[in-house]
Amino acid sequence: MLDDRARTLLKTLIERYIAEGQPVGSRALSKHSRLDLSAATVRNVMADLEDIGLIASPHTSAGRVPTARGYRFFVDSLLTIKPIEQEKLNAIEGQLLPSDPRQLISNASYLLSGLTRFAGIVLTPRRLTPRIRQMEFVSLSERRVLLILVTSDGDVQNRLLFTARPYSPSELVTATNYLNQHFVGHDFEHIHTHVQEELHQLRGDLHTLMAAALAAGGDAMKGPGERYVISGEHNLLEVEEFSSNMKRLRELFDLFEQRTSLMQLLDLSQRAAGVQIFIGDESGLAPLDECSVVTAPYEVDGQVVGSVGVIGPTRMAYERVIPIVDITAKLLSSALTYQANC
Repeated sequence: MLDDRARTLLKTLIERYIAEGQPVGSRALSKHSRLDLSAATVRNVMADLEDIGLIASPHTSAGRVPTARGYRFFVDSLLTIKPIEQEKLNAIEGQLLPSDPRQLISNASYLLSGLTRFAGIVLTPRRLTPRIRQMEFVSLSERRVLLILVTSDGDVQNRLLFTARPYSPSELVTATNYLNQHFVGHDFEHIHTHVQEELHQLRGDLHTLMAAALAAGGDAMKGPGERYVISGEHNLLEVEEFSSNMKRLRELFDLFEQRTSLMQLLDLSQRAAGVQIFIGDESGLAPLDECSVVTAPYEVDGQVVGSVGVIGPTRMAYERVIPIVDITAKLLSSALTYQANC
């Protein structure tokens, strides 16, 4: 537990370091804390804060800098969140109006990077796959059938099926009618989960054709399989803490390329009720030891389906970044829910 004097000095030190990027000395602390304390008293408090691991002394300076533990205490106990400026709020709202889900995800990532000047990232929900608007079988030859898929976003996919026997035009019409009656309005994840029992009720030959159609259609709708969209990685090149450490930068960009580890962190962040902050090694990923990751989950129809986040240095303006991430998640939830129910 820290007394009010120590809390004020720690808060002042971290705010000055975030703003200026330079170790903070006792003279500057005495001036900016607005406490009527002697320089000797400030130095004693600083020494106590260093002893408990909240600040540290760089070898090249008499001033102090926050540690990851100090940032954690600051974020949990001392931080004063600033409301988003109306101009930024308007920009976020304008870019997150209901539209194609994939475009919304890209817009959210781009906005997060642009507003924070760090890397913006959005975990893409597995359930945000296009729904089926129309399906049709067309006979090409005796044992070749073309499956035509039209999705809710207007995309047309064609898949060629090689069948074990010829199908008559009337059989293909029957199969087409069945597909459109049972599958239109759903995505393939829903279809695979719910229609297996119904398919078994079909006459044997049509069951085989339907099973082939589902397999081909599912492959067509998978897309590239990317689970998150990231924007603004280049912003990190301008961060002083990273630009002077090329080895750390390479490790960070390798993490972005690898994707699997970062995706696991974003999956974990979906379990939080609101904004979650990973500072330094709290992420469990070595390339992020000098970074902070601020995330928030977003929903569709009240169900958490993904998360948005910002990756930047531990020396970030948390009071600005946190509300940007929070409002982006909420507006993305609203736009995706509206779009899903259109």
